[in-house]
This record gives sequence, C-alpha cells and structure tokens, in this order.
Amino acid sequence: MLFVEANNSNIGPFNSKEKEPLSRSDSGLGGYLSSSMGEGPCISCTTFNILAPIYKRLDQQNQKLRESDFTTIWLTRNHRILDWLLYERSSIICLQEFWIENLELVNMYEERLGDAGYMIFQLGRTNNRGDGLLTAVRRDRCNVLNYRELLFNDFGDRVAQLLHVELDASVSQGEKGNLQQEFLIVNTHLLFPHDSSLSIVRLHQVYKILEYVEAYQRENRLEHMPIILCGDWNGSKRGHVYKFLRSQGFVSSYDIAHQYTDSDADAHKWVSHRNHRGNICGVDFIWLCNPNKLRKPLKTSWAEAVFGIIKSQLQKTSLVENDAFAFLKADNHGDFITYSTFCDALRQVNLIGLPCGLSFQETKDLWIQADTDGNGVVDYEEFEKICNSLCSELRVECNEKEDYEQDSKEDAIGFSVKNAFLYPREAEKGMWPENYSLSDHARLTVVFSPVRLRCLNRGF
Repeated sequence: MLFVEANNSNIGPFNSKEKEPLSRSDSGLGGYLSSSMGEGPCISCTTFNILAPIYKRLDQQNQKLRESDFTTIWLTRNHRILDWLLYERSSIICLQEFWIENLELVNMYEERLGDAGYMIFQLGRTNNRGDGLLTAVRRDRCNVLNYRELLFNDFGDRVAQLLHVELDASVSQGEKGNLQQEFLIVNTHLLFPHDSSLSIVRLHQVYKILEYVEAYQRENRLEHMPIILCGDWNGSKRGHVYKFLRSQGFVSSYDIAHQYTDSDADAHKWVSHRNHRGNICGVDFIWLCNPNKLRKPLKTSWAEAVFGIIKSQLQKTSLVENDAFAFLKADNHGDFITYSTFCDALRQVNLIGLPCGLSFQETKDLWIQADTDGNGVVDYEEFEKICNSLCSELRVECNEKEDYEQDSKEDAIGFSVKNAFLYPREAEKGMWPENYSLSDHARLTVVFSPVRLRCLNRGF
C-alpha cells in the first residue's frame, strides 16, 4: 500500500487507490493516539526537521535554485506538513529549520496550530540565519510553567528551547491517583559535522544544554524530574554526542520502544535523514532521562567525551596506543607527556583554537584530569588509565528494563516509553523512499506514559 501526503487540512493519510482514509491499523499515530489517549494517562511528542525552504534545493545541477524562490511550492509543502501534524495531534511538537524570517509561513503555522489548541514558542538562530525552532504544546494536554531560550553564540549560531511542563490534571489522573507529573523538555538542532574538526563544537552544544538544564533544576529545586531532549542531533548512534548523552543517563526512546541496543549491529536498523550528500542515517532523537537514572558528574562525562574525540582523531592517522603516546610526548627524551607537547598534538589534529576547538581553560581542565598524580607530566600508566576508562565507559543496553518500582516508596514520577514511530515507515526498516518529498527528515513520534519510580542518586 502506497503512502501519499494529504493535501486537505481536514483529513489524514489516504490510500492512493481508493481515495479513502486508511483504517486505524494502517493510519499510524493518528489512529493510535485517538484510541490510546482515552485509556489512561499518556502524552506524545513529535520531533521533525521540516527543511527550511531557504535550504531546500530544487535542482542538484543548479545549487542556487532554492524552494524559497517559489511561493506556491513551499506553501503547498508546508500546508502538507501541517496536515500531518494536526492529524497526529501530538501533545508536544518540536520543529527544526522553521523558516522564522518569512512572515507568511510564520502566520500560517501560528494560525493553524493556534486554532487547533496549541501554545507556540519560536526561536530564531543567532546572526539572522533565517531559520530556527518552533515548539508547540497542546493546551488540553500540558501546562507550560516556564520557558527559557538558550543562545549558544557559537560557530554554528545554534539555539535551544527549554520548557518546564506539567501534565494537565485531566491527563495525569492514573489508576493510583493524580501523578502530578512535571518534566523538562528541550528542542534543539545541532551543527552538521561538515568535518571532524567540528566534533568539539557539537559536543559543546550538548554540554551547554545539559549544563543549563542542571542549573535550572538547582535554581528551582527540581532535581527529581524526567528530562526529554528532542531534535535533529546531526549525529548517529556511533557518534560522540550519542555516547556523551548515554553516559549522562539518557536513552533513545525509539530504540527503547523497538528493543534495539547500542551495538553496531543495530546502528542502521532505522534511519531518519537523507542528507545533502545523499547518505541516509539516523540523526533525529527523542532522548529520555528518568530521575532514577545514575548519572556521572557532567564535567567527568564531558572530559571522557573529549578524550574519546582525541583518541578517534589519532586513530584516523593509524596510530595504535603506543604510537599515540609517542605522538603526544613528541620529542621529549623522557617517557612522559608534557602540557606543551599535549597542546601541540591537539593543535595538529585541529582540536585547539577558536572558533571550533577547545578553549585554553578546557584544554587545561583536560590536562588536570589526565595528570592524576599532579606532578605536571602524564606518564604511560596515566595515559593507559585514560584509554581504559574510554573502553569501559558506562554502556547500558537500550533494551534494558527500566527500574520501575510500582509498589515501593513513591519517590519520583518518570516516564515509560509506550511506543515510537517514524514516518515515512520505510525509515523504520533503514530505507528511504524516493517518492517522499515532505522533508529530507522523517518525523519521529514517541508516546510516553507516566510511571512511579524509586528514585536513585542522580549524581548532581
């Protein structure tokens, strides 16, 4: 059965042959939510990079020909995007590459989402890049208690939105009474990794998000609260950002729902993006961190992630562990690395220097962590400890059983992942349909259900 996009704002997906709405079993999330929302407390979240018309190429031979030059084309496509979003009616919608500088498009989204009962929050990228983020929250599902904007002011002019949300009382009534569910949700779009030197920038962006979230929690005494991170992360399950977030207790909701692991064998079982180079990969995530998850101190995870990038850069030059140590110590006659040679080596692999690399203070902090005995040099034993810590870093399989303690002391409320969907559906099989024209990204939607947890030490 062929899936085609609907062109009427009042209908959902259609069967292309019969021109009738698909049955509930085939209609995807719209049908699923219409039945499951009434059966108990649950909310849904959709993340979707809608491909800003200023970036959409109409002709690969003529790179300057963009969709933004043809009003009828981009207007039609974005109406179709809204058709789908309003058909699914997720509790929270997180969009990236929202063409925020075009008032006609902005008004269209505000009007249609507003009429459907959504509160709308918009944030443009810095330096007038033209696009940005839009987060929409259904008034009948959630109450927005606070809204914050994060401006990274970095090489990629990236931004993020933070919302402090509470489930509406009509939603949070469960079998065991009112769950009083509050949570934090972030919408963002990380820099595209045009080359390996941008790995540090991307890690910076995630670090800033987590640092801000922690500060917000401390400021408002909100430690025991689930966190949901949505967006286009521009990196796959094999990347450093993925590993960094996993070390911070976050799990990929889609992988949890489908019982996929972190292993390479599961890395390409689903995709969500066909990039401008023609490659298909899974880069759109809805991350979940429940309050019962053990988390390493943020600076520790950050340092491990950076050392992981350093190790990766050295491996690209075919350096094994012994050779890497020799490279780092350079011309030192002693069997140790000095701070000076450490900095020189990082500079050679493009990991030091603004605007893309490590700052002076960050480099110094890494050095202090590497020099465990504080004698001013890093010997081979200390170097081995760094390598071993990277090999034995915290890895929790994505099909792990969440630590839900329904009958124990009710210390906190979190979320269980009830289901997750990618559209077009071919993306769930690691394929990209040639006839899909809505965006160069798939829509990812996850359904969450509140659950009582035994709260463990978060590691703040």
